[in-house]
Amino acid sequence: MAFSKTTRTKSIAALKNEEMDLLIIGGGITGAGVAIQAAAAGMKTGLIEMQDFAEGTSSRSTKLVHGGIRYLKNFDVEVVADTVTERAVVQNIAPHIPKPDPMLLPIYNDEGPTTFSMFSVKVAMDIYDQLAHVKGTKYENYTLTPEEVLKREPFIKKEGLQGAGVYLDFRNNDARLVIENIKQAAADGGHMVSKMKAVGFIYKDDQIVGVKARDLLTDETIEIKAKLVINTSGPWVDKVRNMNFTKPVVPKMRPTKGVHLVVDAKKLPVPQPTYFDTALNDGRMVFAIPRESKTYFGTTDTDYKGDYVDPKVTKEDVDYLLTVINHRYPEAKITIDDIESSWAGLRPLLIGNAGSDYNGGDNGNISTKSFHQAVDVVTAYKNGQATRDEVEDVLNNLESSRAEKRLSPSAVSRGSSLEQEQDGMITLSGGKITDYRKMAAGAMTMIRKLLKENYDLIFKEIDSKNYSVSGGDFDPTKLEETVAEYAKIGVAAGLTEAEATYIADFYGTNASKIFQYAKEMTAYPGMTLAESARLRYGLEEEMVLTPVDYLLRRTNHILFERDSLDALRQPVLLAMARYFNWDEAKKEEMAAQLDDAINESDLVALKTGGKN
Repeated sequence: MAFSKTTRTKSIAALKNEEMDLLIIGGGITGAGVAIQAAAAGMKTGLIEMQDFAEGTSSRSTKLVHGGIRYLKNFDVEVVADTVTERAVVQNIAPHIPKPDPMLLPIYNDEGPTTFSMFSVKVAMDIYDQLAHVKGTKYENYTLTPEEVLKREPFIKKEGLQGAGVYLDFRNNDARLVIENIKQAAADGGHMVSKMKAVGFIYKDDQIVGVKARDLLTDETIEIKAKLVINTSGPWVDKVRNMNFTKPVVPKMRPTKGVHLVVDAKKLPVPQPTYFDTALNDGRMVFAIPRESKTYFGTTDTDYKGDYVDPKVTKEDVDYLLTVINHRYPEAKITIDDIESSWAGLRPLLIGNAGSDYNGGDNGNISTKSFHQAVDVVTAYKNGQATRDEVEDVLNNLESSRAEKRLSPSAVSRGSSLEQEQDGMITLSGGKITDYRKMAAGAMTMIRKLLKENYDLIFKEIDSKNYSVSGGDFDPTKLEETVAEYAKIGVAAGLTEAEATYIADFYGTNASKIFQYAKEMTAYPGMTLAESARLRYGLEEEMVLTPVDYLLRRTNHILFERDSLDALRQPVLLAMARYFNWDEAKKEEMAAQLDDAINESDLVALKTGGKN
């Protein structure tokens, strides 16, 4: 289905001339999740995003859909059960995006307090497997001896190594998950518009009945009427709420910044995702994850009060992560000059949320007595000497100070908040990528209720656990077979087997559209046929409006394919200039924007001694 600058113009006309049943402010993963469910239900749905889709936060995560195993140190079974259950749902509706990728968790005993011991990690992983329903499958957890760990990861620190646990986790492409939800919402009749900024509200009496928005491409300000408006703007939630100047707003958000750095895999060979304590006694853990032919590592977790649009990687961020990674991989000796790319993102934490799944989050401590009681009862249960009820009784009565043991009535998932404010606007905030579908489903329950009560409009409830995103309409248990089947189509269209397989794995069933373009077109100058077909697909069916949209968020070029980026940047710019008929001034503007994005990712300012 076409989803391009042309359809954007049509969607803007609809937003100007028709009253929406629901208008969504924010096109990250939360807004995208609401949009797909609302459009599928038949609601007249609009969404506006001031940047590119996913640009603000949802393309800047650790790029995992993980299960929060660290919570099992404190036996918070409830949060892990929620997370792994929802992770399975996301993998079901978007099987071409989250992919199983077992995590290695090395255990050390010479670095002071650690998250796990070899004993506790095995207990935790066994509980985790039960909750994730992978007991008895090829993804069941196992432990490694120190010798086995070093054979697998020879560069990891040897001193104090006790062994490791290996358990199921999932890698993710966060920006792709957003765009596939957005595309499906558009295919179902939703009006999804990026680079459209909310600048004010429209009122009837004291109730919000619409939004004033400025088109950042044309500088035109439009009015969008809507029966209901929902704020899903992530870290910007309070900024949107503050556009209502008639009442004071009690802040909801406490954004924190997370940073990730990317190096070549030859510099830091990590064969599988690895998760470890920092050894700095700061309660944090860090990931080192292979992707493409690179390894990236992070994350930091620091309170943030700067520019929300463009958070920067600072020298302090780099120094912290290099200290951690060089301690864990002492032979790597990574310096700032080895960093090929990077990203910094804000997390939409709620004020008072001490139990987030983000690095540095802490659910509180349980007493030594409770810890031993939990270990004993779980061990007894595994040996058939305790019942499930007895286990649950112990786990539900741990002596703890966990901030989020029980959800508030307004929360639809742990760490999230859903409420309708006095002015009528609905605010859905907090949460994390793994929970996006569940958060949206909770919001839709409220939205359907309000539309029925206030407008006598009845909309069906969508089975969102089984409603596929764009490109995900295939059997999730047959990913490899599906990729192989579609790759044959790509080879027949003139691509190499490697190119066709990569595209099929990356785009799911939408790969067939890219292969069709490959059959119909000749390659753009300076680009392979495969890359040309991907770019054309991005322009015509993924709302690519700038080179940065394509090279950073629709593909992995800037982050994980830095080696080939310099040869590709100019051909992409020229192909887009021809497609959009840009004049020289516009072409120079887009070139400068692309250079800025690459330089920021490359950390040019830090490497040359510029200001942070």
